[in-house]
Parts: sequence; C-alpha cells; structure tokens
Amino acid sequence: MAPLRHPAFRMLWLANLASNIGLFVQNTAAGWLMTSLDPSPMMVSLVQAASMLPVFLLALPAGALADIMDRRLFLIGAQLWMAGTALLLCLLSGFDALGPWGLVALTFALGAGLAMTFPAWAATTPELVPRSDLISAIALNGIGFNITRAIGPAIGGLTIAWFGMGAAFALNAACLMVMVLALFVWKRPQTSSRMPREHFLSAVRAGTRFVAATPAMHAAIIRAVVFFLFGSAVWGLLPLLVRDTLGLGPQSFGLLLGCMGVGAVAAGFLLPALRGRLDRSGMVLWASLIGALAMAILALLHHWSFAALGMTLYGVSWISAASTLQASAQMAAPAWVRARAIGIYQMCFFGALAAGSALSGWIAVQVGVTWAMFLFALGAAIGAILVRHWTLDAEAPSAPPAVELVRPAPAAAELRELLHEGANRVLEVVRYQVAPSDRAAFLAVMAECRLVRLRGGAATWRLYEDIAQPDRWVELWAIESWAEHLREAGRLSDEDRVTLARAAAFHVGEGGPEAVRYVNVRV
Repeated sequence: MAPLRHPAFRMLWLANLASNIGLFVQNTAAGWLMTSLDPSPMMVSLVQAASMLPVFLLALPAGALADIMDRRLFLIGAQLWMAGTALLLCLLSGFDALGPWGLVALTFALGAGLAMTFPAWAATTPELVPRSDLISAIALNGIGFNITRAIGPAIGGLTIAWFGMGAAFALNAACLMVMVLALFVWKRPQTSSRMPREHFLSAVRAGTRFVAATPAMHAAIIRAVVFFLFGSAVWGLLPLLVRDTLGLGPQSFGLLLGCMGVGAVAAGFLLPALRGRLDRSGMVLWASLIGALAMAILALLHHWSFAALGMTLYGVSWISAASTLQASAQMAAPAWVRARAIGIYQMCFFGALAAGSALSGWIAVQVGVTWAMFLFALGAAIGAILVRHWTLDAEAPSAPPAVELVRPAPAAAELRELLHEGANRVLEVVRYQVAPSDRAAFLAVMAECRLVRLRGGAATWRLYEDIAQPDRWVELWAIESWAEHLREAGRLSDEDRVTLARAAAFHVGEGGPEAVRYVNVRV
C-alpha cells in the first residue's frame, strides 16, 4: 500500500476505481441489452467483440500519441469522448430508439475511447511514484481493477433490475466524469527537452521497430494472444449461458461476473507468494490450465453453484496470466517507447479477444453454446502447452570490459542546416578489425547488435565482410533523420550498451572501432 502515500497516485487511483466501476456497469448493461434486442449468439458475442476491436485497431497510434503529446490532456480528451458516448446510449435507450446494430456501433465508439486510454494510463504510472514504489503501484492498479470487476457487474445488474437500462449507461457517464475531474486537478510535472518533438508517423515506425526487434516482447505477445484468444469465449457466451442454459436473470449475470472479480482479487494478493515459487513463464502456463478448467466447468456443469465456482477460477486465471504478461511487456519497454510498446501488446491481445469472442459466437450458432465453450476450453489447454517454450524470463548479459568507439568528428559547418531540416536520412557506419579465429563468435554478437540498432530506431541494418581482407568488417545502419540519430543514444538500455561493448571488444586494431556518419544528399 506504500504508493498510496503519494497524493497524485492516490487521487488518480481512486478516480480510476470509479471509472472502472462505470466500465463494468457498461459492459454488463450492453451484454444484457443485446439478449433482448437480438438474442442470437452471434449478435451477443459481437457486443464484446465491438468493445475490444478498437484496441486492436487504435492501440498503436494511441500509444504513439501518448508518447509525443501531453499525456494528461490526452487522457482527459479520451475520458470526455467516452462520457459523451455513454450519455448518447442513455438517451437512445430511454426513448427506445436503440437497435442491435446501433448498440454495436456505440459500443465500438466506447471501445475507441478505451483504446486511447489504455497505453497512456499504463505509461503514466511511472510518473506518479518513485521507482522504488513502481512494482507496488502496478500491483495496486491490478488489485483496484479487479475490485471493480467484483463489484461493478453486480452494481450493473442491480441498476438494470431496479432503474432500467438507461440508468446503467448514465451511471457509466458519471463515473467517467470523476476521472476527468481528477485529471484536471492533477498537476503533471513538465519535462523540458532540447530535442524536437517526434512526429506521429515517425513515432509509430520507431515503436513498431522496437517491438519487432525485442524477443521479450515477442514472447509476451505470443503467450498473450493464445491465452486471450481462447479465454474470450467466456466474455462472448456468458450472457447466453446465464439466460438460456442456467435460466437466470440480470442480477445473477452481474453476480457471476462479480465472482470472477472476487477470484481475481484473491489471486492478486496471493501472486507475490506464488512468484517466489514459479517464474513468469510457469505462472502463465498454470494460469492458462486453470482457465481451461474453469471454462470446462461452465460448459459441462449446469448449476448456478458450479457456474460461480467456474467464474471464480476464471478470475484467478485471468489476473494471474494478465498481470504477469503485462508486467513482462512493461519490463521489456524503456520509458521513451513504453506507451507505444504497450499499445502494440494491447493491440495484439485485444485483437485476440475480439476475434475469439466473435468466433465463439459463430461456433455457438453451429454447435450450441455448451459445446462451443467446451471446445474453447480444450483449445486453451492445448495452446498453453504448445507455446510454453516462449520464455518470459530472459536474463540480462553480464558486463564485459568497457571498449569505446572512436567517435566521429562534429558535423561540417556547411552541412548543419541540411541536417536539421529533418528530412535527410543518416547512414551510420562502424568499421571493425576482427581476428579470423573470432569470426563465429563475432557474428553471434553482431546478431544481437542488429536488434539493438533496430530497437534504437534503425530503418535498415547490414553487416559486410571485406572480400580481400577477411579481418575487416563494416556495420552500417540507416536512421530516418538527424533528429532520430540524436535520439538514438538515449534509447539504449544498459543491456544494449553491454551488447555493443561486447562487439567492440572483438576489435584488434589500434584504438576502438571507427564510427562515421553520412547524410543523404539529393541530387
């Protein structure tokens, strides 16, 4: 609970609780309303797909904007968009003017606001607490989210039963305005930089290159896609399972979602002890198998008590896997690209959620809700076993003796204006002299250097060997602009610097490897 002693974090954490309660009230209301507007499995599952698909489509541009804009104003704009959409839902449902496709469209619009919020909020937490409290702050965010998961659906079900569907949508709008007020009050520290602000498209490309060149991000994304693709059947099919198979009403639907939240909160408090016994890869594997068991219980045992047990186990599975995968993605991304990297991660797993939710609805039309849920449970177990070799626990390399590059001379005076125009690509070159006996080891290290350069912003990378003198090597890579080149050194992590030093240590000539730069000149 230590992060709560920081006023800004405490205020935004409490406001986020209110906002998330509104989110789960909204999800409960939209899912239940569709069972009245159009009770086909496909349309019910499309409500969940519509809330998740925008994150797949918008997470990367949202992450880029959150990295290059004032994050506080960006979050305020996203919250106001969602509040306005929730009020529109309230008005249309109150006048009985909301059809099934209108509900899907407005759910998509709300999902667009969430897509803009998620990467920005994940990247904001490190600004609110010192580094020593960061892990606890991330844990508190997860616990808070699952507290709201426990009570939000129950509040939603009771609101629908007592006051009607419009009141549930209005409650969501009110909860979102609590977050808007807190963001207005928050005085975000202003950071100054001598570097020009990144352009949007350049920021998107830099984020994409970073993720493409980071194996730790690959592992987190692949494991997340498999887990969420099959786990999405619960979100897509639960309203029909409750209404048609169990014969229960909206209060029971909300309470079953609350059971999931209870399981998630309980697991959140147990995770620190479990992490002492399991690494991150093992945690996700076991969480996936527990989730498969929970889905099998929902599919095969048709009584409210077994449904409550299944949803509780599903909550345990969800928080254990989701928090571990999210932490792996966050730890793999440095501050300069964090929102973009998390945006790409969220784009992939929300895309899997949207696809899985829609697919579960289509399969339910073909074989029935029970068999569709069981098939997804089987797929979850098999998929978890097949991807278990994608490890989430990479070790940082140990530091070798420091070797400095021979730095290039300052830019010639006649080129400085050309460099700062920002549209001219920069070619960077490092020349090595390596003993032929070290060739294989040097190539292995240069494969790691390739990833370092690409993570730093390189558009292309090549390594050339001299035909006449096999001990001579040239590494070259292209950077989009001079400004991107200036940012490059600040993007290197400690592990990246270790890798570059290992490569430089192979140089046997006088001094260190020589580094030079060239600028593209149009003729």
